[in-house]
Amino acid sequence: MKKLISWVEIPANNFGRATAFYENLLQLKLEVFESETEKMACFPGGEGAISQAPGFAPGQDGVMVSFNVSDEIQSSLRRVEEQGGKVLIPKTKIEAEGRGYFAVFIDCEGNKVGLYGAH
Repeated sequence: MKKLISWVEIPANNFGRATAFYENLLQLKLEVFESETEKMACFPGGEGAISQAPGFAPGQDGVMVSFNVSDEIQSSLRRVEEQGGKVLIPKTKIEAEGRGYFAVFIDCEGNKVGLYGAH
């Protein structure tokens, strides 16, 4: 089966801050592309990007993206808060057997984002 999610874009008003936020949170390097009207910092593997473009604004009431952080939910949430994000739902066990844990936070741009992990 192909991966279900093809591409995700997380909007940013402050592109540099948002790129640094996600590089630190996910402990990876994003590849940056810029054109006349758009900037993108792409996630490895082609899953999506941080994006700054006309008419594309951050917000808590839009689509929610969730990242798989394996066993790192607690340390990921610490990095969220260290960078000015806010934890909305702390690490919480998913009631379905074997599904692990999740958390939800607001990023540095005001987007609601989720985390999933095994422990």
